[in-house]
Amino acid sequence: MKALVLLAALSLSPIYCQTPPTATVQMVPVDKGVTLEVLDWGGTGRPLVLLSGLGNTAHIFDKFALKLTVHFHVYGITRRGFGASSAPEPNATNYTTARLGEDVLAVIDALHLNKPILVGHSIAGEELSYIGVHHPEKVAGLVYLDAGYPYALYDEVNGALLMDAVELRNQLSQLSGSLPSDPDKYFAELQENLRRVQKEAEQQRQDMEGVPAPPPGNQIPPIPFAIRSGQARFTTIHAPALVIFADPHDLGSFLKDNPAARAKMAAEDARDTERQAKAWERQVPSAHVVRIPNANHYVFRSNEAEVLRDINAFAATLPAP
Repeated sequence: MKALVLLAALSLSPIYCQTPPTATVQMVPVDKGVTLEVLDWGGTGRPLVLLSGLGNTAHIFDKFALKLTVHFHVYGITRRGFGASSAPEPNATNYTTARLGEDVLAVIDALHLNKPILVGHSIAGEELSYIGVHHPEKVAGLVYLDAGYPYALYDEVNGALLMDAVELRNQLSQLSGSLPSDPDKYFAELQENLRRVQKEAEQQRQDMEGVPAPPPGNQIPPIPFAIRSGQARFTTIHAPALVIFADPHDLGSFLKDNPAARAKMAAEDARDTERQAKAWERQVPSAHVVRIPNANHYVFRSNEAEVLRDINAFAATLPAP
């Protein structure tokens, strides 16, 4: 679980594209008072839409997208709350997984894209999975770029602390309202989730032992916090999927001044990432799971050639639009 905290930290540290702008830009309305920045890099072939990770904009793909234009017409979406896109108040409804997924669908409809391939990095896995569960007919396939973590697929064997804690919060909130229609079922599920959260919290505590605490005031900003709080549980996916993991991750300079803590982090990262890859193989047997050893979380940068090859091979298996 600590490895997922590391990925969250990496995704909250924006990496800005250093190449000159190469895409045309338009603002697409998706909700009342909300417009999203949509990039169009051009290209020929079936449409392909890129979704960035938390803290980034679609411009993170400026270089990578050009390599995709050989076979696809490539677009990118900057999600609400970031870059030039609108940033509505980070409340309980504006940044849920469903809301963010519907934003992507609104762009697909506005641009009249016929069954695009959706390619998402990191937290964008939640938007991919929302569409893959609720509207698989809208897409040809889904590509997860180190994006297949619990926000994209809930591991039914090992659970996920953040997801289960959010579910527990929702269950407990029902106690302040009307009595549940089926009290026996409600309290049985509540007790089961309490045990699950307790077990996962203990694992998290053990994982954090010996690792330096973050500096004071290192808080998650309101919009990323709202996105993480609005996650949903998906236990399977109904669209063709290519799931690429950096397994294990290249941790870069993280904790290089503390070799013992770094080694512990690396071991736990390898454990958690492999568990998640196996969850996909177990729960979505139709998915094609790829492991790229020692790749960066920004796998489309650290291992560009491999990722391009895998996307092209995956697209070749999809029915013509």
